[in-house]
Amino acid sequence: MKILVTGASGFLGSHIVEQVVAQKDEARALVRQSSSRAHLEGRPGVELAFGDVSDGASLEEAAEGVDAVIHSAGLVKARSQKEFDRVNTQGTANALDAAKRAKVKRFVYVSSLTVVGSSPDGKPVAADAKASPLTGYARSKWAAEELVRAEAKNLPVTIIRPPMIYGPRDREVLSFFKAIKSGLLPYLGDGQNTLSVTYAPDCAAACVCAAKRFDVPSGSTYFVDDGEAYVWRQMLSDMEEAMGKKALVSLPVPFFLLTSVAAVNTAVAKLTNSAVMLTLDKVNELKQRHWVCDSADARRDLKWEPQVKWKQGVHHTAQWYRDNGLL
Repeated sequence: MKILVTGASGFLGSHIVEQVVAQKDEARALVRQSSSRAHLEGRPGVELAFGDVSDGASLEEAAEGVDAVIHSAGLVKARSQKEFDRVNTQGTANALDAAKRAKVKRFVYVSSLTVVGSSPDGKPVAADAKASPLTGYARSKWAAEELVRAEAKNLPVTIIRPPMIYGPRDREVLSFFKAIKSGLLPYLGDGQNTLSVTYAPDCAAACVCAAKRFDVPSGSTYFVDDGEAYVWRQMLSDMEEAMGKKALVSLPVPFFLLTSVAAVNTAVAKLTNSAVMLTLDKVNELKQRHWVCDSADARRDLKWEPQVKWKQGVHHTAQWYRDNGLL
C-alpha cells in the first residue's frame, strides 16, 4: 500500500512517514523545496514528492497512484486568520480535490482537540460535541473539518483529533526542559489544570491505522490519546525527573501577566509582520482548566493501541533532546 503524507517534514508528519514504513507500507512524502528533509532522505520505503498544499497541481501529481492520503500539513502559528485559513482550510480543500481525482481508498485528516474546545467539568469531551474553537488556528481546523465531512459521500474520509502531541523532534515541550535546566520553572495559575496527551509515534500510528481501515464509516471522527488525564503540575515534576534535576524556583504566573505579555507579542508581531505562538487568542485557550478526551472509539474501530504513557514518553523525549544537543 502506498500512502501520501502531507506535511511530511514536520513534527508529526515525519513520525507518520516512519510509521507508514514500520507497518511495511510505502510512503510518498510531500515536502516543500525549502523544507528540511533530515528525517526523510535515505530512508527505505520513502519517496519524496516536492510540492505545497497551496499548490493544487503539485498535490494532484503527488497523489497520483497512491492508495490513501494522510493530510497532516498545517500552520500552528500565523500572521493572521487569513493566513491560517489559506493554509489550513484551503490547503485541505486542495488535498481533498487531489484525493478525489486520484480515487484514493481513504483520506485521513489530522485535526485537533481544540476544534471542540475544553471540557467544562474535567470529563472527556464527546466526539460529537458542538464546536467551540477559541483560536485562529482552531477556527481554521474546524472549517477544514467541515470541508472533509462534506465530502464523506464522495470520498472515504476519517478525521483524527489529537490533544497535545509531544515526543522526539517537538520544540514546544523543549521550552519547559530548558526552563528546568535554567533553574526557573514558570507555570500558569495553580498548575492543577488537566490534559490529555499523545506521544508522537503513537499518534502517527493511529493516523496510519485510520488510513488502512477501509471498513470504518466515512466521516468518522476519533480522538487519540494515551488513555490518561494528567495534572499539569505533576507533568512538570515528571519533566524534572526526566532531567534528573529540579528547578531551583517554581514560579506561578498569573493570567493577567500572561495577557500583558501576549498583547505585547501581538503588537510586535504586527509591526514586524511575523507569526508568534503566544497571542491573546492563545491566552483564551490556556485559561481553560481541562483539555481532556477519550480514545476508546479509536482503539476499538481502528484496532490501534497507544504504546507509551506520559512518564515513559517524557523520558524518551528528554533523552532525544540530549542526544541532539538541545539540552
